[in-house]
Amino acid sequence: QVQLVESGGGLVQAGVSLRLSCAASGRSLISYATGWFRQAPGKEREFVAAISRNGDRTYYEDSVKGRFTVSRDNAKHTVYLQMNSLKPEDTAVYYCAAKILSSGTGVYTAKSEYSYWGQGTQVTVSS
Repeated sequence: QVQLVESGGGLVQAGVSLRLSCAASGRSLISYATGWFRQAPGKEREFVAAISRNGDRTYYEDSVKGRFTVSRDNAKHTVYLQMNSLKPEDTAVYYCAAKILSSGTGVYTAKSEYSYWGQGTQVTVSS
């Protein structure tokens, strides 16, 4: 069992930065790949970024490439999403998710790949 808790969201103006954190407990962080998703009001939850178990591979949704960076510190059991140059269209609840892996360094973009989800953190970007 894995518990995930996101933090770091808030209300910001366009152009500034935020860093989201996803703290994991219950299982060694090295055991799973992690993804970030977001859900805006009235929309489906969508993929944002993913990182492999050991952090050597990352993948981003096109609209955040060059602005967002996903990273992880397995010693601190935490995954991060650094969000720069925020835009109003980035407004959403952001969720981290974990996929348990015994081996491999894949990255995963589909919601169905992930078994564990955090409760989400709200990010609101004003223009």
